[in-house]
Amino acid sequence: MIENLKGVYETVNFKKESGIRFYVNTSQVTYPAHWHTPLEIIMPEKGRYYAKCVNEEVTLNPGDILFIAPGTLHSLAPVGGSGSRIILQIDMSNVRGVQNTDSIITFLSPMYLLTASSCRGIYKEIRQALLEIKKEYQSDIPFFEAAVYGKLLNILSIIGRSEAYQTHTDSASSAKNREYTEKFLRICDYINTHCSEDLTLEETANMAGFSKYHFTRLFKQFANRSYYQYLSQCRIYTAEKYLSSTDYNITDIAFKSGFTSLSSFIRMFKLIKGVTPSEYRAAYTKQRPVV
Repeated sequence: MIENLKGVYETVNFKKESGIRFYVNTSQVTYPAHWHTPLEIIMPEKGRYYAKCVNEEVTLNPGDILFIAPGTLHSLAPVGGSGSRIILQIDMSNVRGVQNTDSIITFLSPMYLLTASSCRGIYKEIRQALLEIKKEYQSDIPFFEAAVYGKLLNILSIIGRSEAYQTHTDSASSAKNREYTEKFLRICDYINTHCSEDLTLEETANMAGFSKYHFTRLFKQFANRSYYQYLSQCRIYTAEKYLSSTDYNITDIAFKSGFTSLSSFIRMFKLIKGVTPSEYRAAYTKQRPVV
């Protein structure tokens, strides 16, 4: 259940001295549009649910697994009678430094749906890992948080590899497939690190050793979004960090994050996160402890 909601911002009550919250909700109450900083994973056990993340909509059936990226405006409503769903909310700041994690989170944005029929190769493994997280959380034994984060990283790596290796089906061999994957992972890491700079499509394509047009096609196959969509998401993530941890004004944050105008920054932030930069900062300001 949503315990602390101010406007559209939810302050998540993590388990004591951890960055994790896991619970089973059997109440058929509708969760209104809201957002929070943790990654959220939802799996209905019984009944169907309607989920909306920014402008994307999906109906969840029992067993479906929905990932909602941090900071994404979303809502959840039951469809029909009784039901239950397990919900995991987990602070990603503890693992952001792990290589490729930012790229995987970008793949998940704004939401990522796993079903038994559409993701047969990875569904069972991820569902099992999620149930193991539930067991660890409820055990309350020493090092449960480390165990949960370990299983989460395993889930993210499974998704990352699945997304990466399924894209180049026209490659001549598995070795060529791996070469493409490793190259584009390096490219994504480079974009994550340098997104606040003036990164052009031509420059990045040259760095990768492809023509602009060939690179455009391959990048969209790999990341499931265009180069500029990926770049914008990285810049928005950079802006989120500035908004939550500094006192820079909104205009300064726009330019420090790689945007060329305040209007384009505000428009893109609202498009990706569902709230304005000012609303995002205001929510953080309210929860920031007074020193």
